[in-house]
Amino acid sequence: MPVVHVALPVPLARTFDYLLPAGAATPVAGARVSVPFGKRQAIGIVTGVSEHSELPLEQLKPILELLDSESLFLPSLWRVLNWATGYYQYPLGEVLFHALPTLLRQGKPAQDAPLWLWFATEQGKATSLDSLARARKQQQAMAALIQRPIYRHELKSLEMSEPTLQALRQKGLVDLRSQQPAPTDWRSTFAVNGERLKLNTEQATAVGAIRSEDDTYSAWLLEGITGSGKTEVYLSVLENILAKGKQALILVPEIGLTPQTIARFKERFNAPIDVLHSALNDSERLGVWLRARQGEAAIVIGTRSALFTPFARLGIIIIDEEHDSSYKQQDSWRYHARDLAILRAREEQIPIVLGSATPSLESLQNVRQGKYRHLSLTKRAGSAQLAKQHILDLKGLPLTAGLSQPLVARMRQHLQDNNQVLIFLNRRGFSPALLCHECGWIAECQRCERFYTLHQQQRQLRCHHCDSQRPIPHQCPSCGSTQLVPVGVGTEQLDGELQRLLPDIPITRIDRDTTSRKGSMETLLDEVHRGGARILIGTQMLAKGHHFPDVTLVALIDVDGALFSADFRSAERFAQLYTQVAGRAGRAGKPGEVILQTHHPEHPLLQTLLHQGYDAFAQQVLAERQNVFLPPFTSHVLFRAEDHDNQQAQQFLMQLRNLLEASPLKDESLWLLGPVPALQAKRAGRFRWQLLIQHPSKRVLQQLLTQTRPLISTLPLSRKVKWTLDVDPIDS
Repeated sequence: MPVVHVALPVPLARTFDYLLPAGAATPVAGARVSVPFGKRQAIGIVTGVSEHSELPLEQLKPILELLDSESLFLPSLWRVLNWATGYYQYPLGEVLFHALPTLLRQGKPAQDAPLWLWFATEQGKATSLDSLARARKQQQAMAALIQRPIYRHELKSLEMSEPTLQALRQKGLVDLRSQQPAPTDWRSTFAVNGERLKLNTEQATAVGAIRSEDDTYSAWLLEGITGSGKTEVYLSVLENILAKGKQALILVPEIGLTPQTIARFKERFNAPIDVLHSALNDSERLGVWLRARQGEAAIVIGTRSALFTPFARLGIIIIDEEHDSSYKQQDSWRYHARDLAILRAREEQIPIVLGSATPSLESLQNVRQGKYRHLSLTKRAGSAQLAKQHILDLKGLPLTAGLSQPLVARMRQHLQDNNQVLIFLNRRGFSPALLCHECGWIAECQRCERFYTLHQQQRQLRCHHCDSQRPIPHQCPSCGSTQLVPVGVGTEQLDGELQRLLPDIPITRIDRDTTSRKGSMETLLDEVHRGGARILIGTQMLAKGHHFPDVTLVALIDVDGALFSADFRSAERFAQLYTQVAGRAGRAGKPGEVILQTHHPEHPLLQTLLHQGYDAFAQQVLAERQNVFLPPFTSHVLFRAEDHDNQQAQQFLMQLRNLLEASPLKDESLWLLGPVPALQAKRAGRFRWQLLIQHPSKRVLQQLLTQTRPLISTLPLSRKVKWTLDVDPIDS
């Protein structure tokens, strides 16, 4: 009997063998099956069919049901996912299931839900409406159904109710039938709406270069300063792709960028545009997946996981803000969406465009090596000019909620001119700590050994690491004093202080606390775009991609912590964040100004950024990284382990290090660091340790992992600690 090899969503790097029942159709790779697994039923994905198994055939159980007649994965995407399971050293079953919508993981049909249609029966058509005169609603519904059948989802708009139709059904006058929705084809009606913006020379050159090779694989790094019109380049390139009847995938780093991106694309194209992000429910996500697969969606705009959407005719992938760390999955399967998107574009033989004002150092190095091709936009689009940048030395200046008097004075001037001011503070809540003024006690999350953040409005202390909460104490638990004072400034405190200082100016605060409800981000952005004097307060959610034409002053009020960090990537992140935030000023012809408050105006990073720009900074940091053998000139793999007693995790990683040291693949270029405590040594009640592996060759590192990975389960402590493997980590 044929043996079916099935991948299951379990943390085991293997597939499971089942027998194909007699008379059953042979399943294809990528189809789902229902199988017995232990004492329960499970959904699995077929990876192949053969005549042999490592186990005796009599020990194998038969599959229970074949759920799909065809693969759920396109051949190109199937190859990408199988490659990824090896590169990231993650179980195939969990990788494949990660790429599917939740409802498909649960075994729901991979097709649109049927539409239900109410219609008049022959008896109903022959019945006089006068016989229903005493049931007015039934009479009205019957009259409408004699004219035409009515879909169930139309009832509300036609002011009909389900009970009314059920009453008619009991009389035999109407009935209900299901109907599979017919696929729609947008290609025959595709059009470009409105007037196109006139491209400048740099934009036209970029569009021409990408269009010249839009029928084959090519990777383009579009480096454009903030406000240089990268989105207009995307739109112009897409015109050509969509006109050929092909589809497009647009990746954005976070949900906050999707409303304005959608608006720009819908304004330009008469074509169906779908969105994929974490705020959608399971049915909505499956709907987008199906429409893209059937070719009904022309464009899909989404965050990281949208990369795995199947397309009938994918023609291009665009990754906006390609440098953003949000593209790296930070738990379970730790893939990087940008890197897998490159691989998918190559498998699909289509172009991919990576856009950013502040490209990642990895992408710049790929340009140097000839893997990517470089396009530059060095001028702001239209009449917009680069903002003037100033450093404000805080030493000796009094501060109120983080604001200095010179900054407040500049804010008043810009607001008096009916312009908008953006205040950037990458710290939400009221204050990052609560202190006892009498004894020095600080409210601390015992599970993380980090300070609680004070959220005054909700009267809560919250840990931003494990999300635990507790009410604000009325007195110090250490000495009993009621003199509890907030320390430091968060966006909530800044909002309150500015309302006191400038009571007549409307204020919009955009952070995770104010945008948690569905649609709240769009509402807040609409307020800003109405124009006029206004203050915007925000975290890094505001730094990326947003176009605020009336913002003429951008102020960064507390960035000193980012200048001194144990993480070697912190300088790159700060430079990207500063450049992105500064780029929000002066984008629509109005002169812009950027003020950065700091106690360290002489810091070399600040000096390079202000006087030479991001590109000079990036080249300087690349040279430093090369000298000290850091990525992108070497490859990293990070093993993390956690425990509750702060002993077993360290011991496990020591056993793992000994295993690696004993490998015949170990050479002089292999460097091991650890075990050492993680930068955040405790989180959610667990103590965290890590072991870093470094080698200049990705291939050698992969061979070492492939050889070592199966042996880890033999280590005595492997089942007693929680451990993870992160290939190409971006956080320590």
